[in-house]
Amino acid sequence: MAVRVSALSGLALCGALALSGCELGQAGARTAPTPLPRPDAAPITAAATGASAELADYYARVQNGLLTQGLLRTDGGGPDVPFGPRDLVRNFLKIAFYEEYSDTGGQLVARESVSRMHRWAKPVTVSVAFGASVDPAKKTRDSNEVTKFVNRLARVTGHPIRQVPAGSGNFRVFIVSEDERRALGAKLRQIMPNISTTAINTVTNLPRSTYCLAFATDPEQDGTYSQAVAIIRAEHPDLLRASCIQEEIAQGLGLSNDYALARPSIFNDDEEFGLLTTHDELLLKMLYDPRLRPGMAEAEARPIVEKIAAELMGGEA
Repeated sequence: MAVRVSALSGLALCGALALSGCELGQAGARTAPTPLPRPDAAPITAAATGASAELADYYARVQNGLLTQGLLRTDGGGPDVPFGPRDLVRNFLKIAFYEEYSDTGGQLVARESVSRMHRWAKPVTVSVAFGASVDPAKKTRDSNEVTKFVNRLARVTGHPIRQVPAGSGNFRVFIVSEDERRALGAKLRQIMPNISTTAINTVTNLPRSTYCLAFATDPEQDGTYSQAVAIIRAEHPDLLRASCIQEEIAQGLGLSNDYALARPSIFNDDEEFGLLTTHDELLLKMLYDPRLRPGMAEAEARPIVEKIAAELMGGEA
C-alpha cells in the first residue's frame, strides 16, 4: 500500500513542506539575464558508508513492485479516468487550501488543517545540483528532465519560470545520495539562513519510506513564496527519479497538499500516476490565474475557482 506524506504550511519561516514516499508491497517564460554561479555551487560531497548501494537495490524493488501493479502510469490519464469541472474544483480546493502536516515541537505531525493559497509572485529560477557521487549518465538524464519540465511549467502556468546554473536561483533542486543528503544541513543554512530546525531535521533524517521532499519559504506570511528547495534521492531508478522531480517542483509552485480522491493526478497517495497529468496541468493553470491571489482563503476563492474550472472544462462547475 502506498504512503505519501504531503504538505506542511506554517512552519516557522517555512511556508510549505511537501514529502512523498511509499513502502514496497504494494514555452517558454519571460526571461532575464542568467545570474553568475554563486560560491555555494561547490560539489556536494560526503564520505560513502555503503548505505546508498543498499537503498538503490531497495528502490529498484519498490519501482518494480509498483509497475507490476500497474502503477506509476506515464500516460497522463485517459478515458478510464474521466473528470469534470466539479472534480477539478474539489481537487483544487483540497490541494491548494489544505495542509496535511504541521510542526509540533519540532516534529512533523499528521494533522490536516485549513490553509491559504500559496504561489510565487516573482519569477521562479530553478537550478539543479548533483552530489559528487552521482554518475554522469544520471546527471545528463536528470538535467534534461528538469529542463523539459521547467519549460512545460512555464507554458502551463504563464508564470516566468526558467532554469539557471547550479549555485544560483531561488528554487534549488538537489539530487544526492543518502550520505550526501545527510550532510546537506550546512548548505541549506547557507542558502536559507532562517530555515527552521524542523526542516533541516526532516531533510537530514529522511526515512527510506519518504522518496523525496520540497519546502518553500513564505517570509511575509502572505501566501507568497520567495525560495524553495527540493531533495531527490539519487538512488531511485529512472522513473522514480523523474516522478520525484516532477512532483516536488510542481508542489513547490504552490500545490502542496495531496488528496486521496484527486484522479488522474500525482497529488495523490496511491502512486497510480508517476508523472504530471493533464488534470494536474489544469490545477496549475488555476493556481496561477490572475483572478486568484496569494493568501486567499478557500471561501473567498471558491466562486472564482468554480468559474475558472468551468471555463477550462467547457461546462458548469
